[in-house]
Amino acid sequence: MARKPGASLVKARLVIMEPPARVGAKPGARMATVQFQFNPGSLALTKSVEWRREPARMAGQAAMPEFVGSGPRTLAVDVFLDATATHDNSVEAGVEKLMVACVPTRKSIQKKKPASPWVRFEWGTAKSVSFDGVLSGMSVAYSLFDVDGKPLRATCSLSIEEAGADTPGQNPTSGSREARRTHRVVAGDSLPQLAWREYGDAGAWRVIAEANGIDDPMVLAPGRELLLPGTEGVDLEPEELR
Repeated sequence: MARKPGASLVKARLVIMEPPARVGAKPGARMATVQFQFNPGSLALTKSVEWRREPARMAGQAAMPEFVGSGPRTLAVDVFLDATATHDNSVEAGVEKLMVACVPTRKSIQKKKPASPWVRFEWGTAKSVSFDGVLSGMSVAYSLFDVDGKPLRATCSLSIEEAGADTPGQNPTSGSREARRTHRVVAGDSLPQLAWREYGDAGAWRVIAEANGIDDPMVLAPGRELLLPGTEGVDLEPEELR
């Protein structure tokens, strides 16, 4: 598609931010901005919706589905890095800059609440693909090397999962601090992960374990439905103050 006369090319970028200071808060200060060397050729945006359906007793009938919840948006985008014109270390430097979004920030570690940064993809006026989220996956494919083995070309595939911030103490179904909701376990789930997602405190996993009679927090059977207690009565203070 041709550009309008006089219009300047807008470059895509990835904004890396400190994780929220508390559950329900917005992302913290901006840590870095990764400017894309080349704008992506395509973007893949997905969003899931979960329904529960009990088996029907009559073979010729289908049970009425029950809406469980709406999943987060997920954006898949490739970042292309090329240093064939300069033969410098910019490709590896670019990969390392993106890797920052995959590890806990120094501030979160100091607060005893390790968490990786939040990110936001921005490209001009595009709104549907620009949302606060976390990097749920990153893979790097090196495709060209210098005579000394230095990478000169790489494609970084990023998967950004939406992490919208709700009002503190609000439950998406009832708005009550005492309200509870459920979560159906999928492969890869862990109690600390669910506690961080629900309360902003990975250390609150014991609350979920106690509510569901779980003895071993490392063993979660996919498909199991867990009860997630409301924030009322959940101790979210830092461990050093408990």
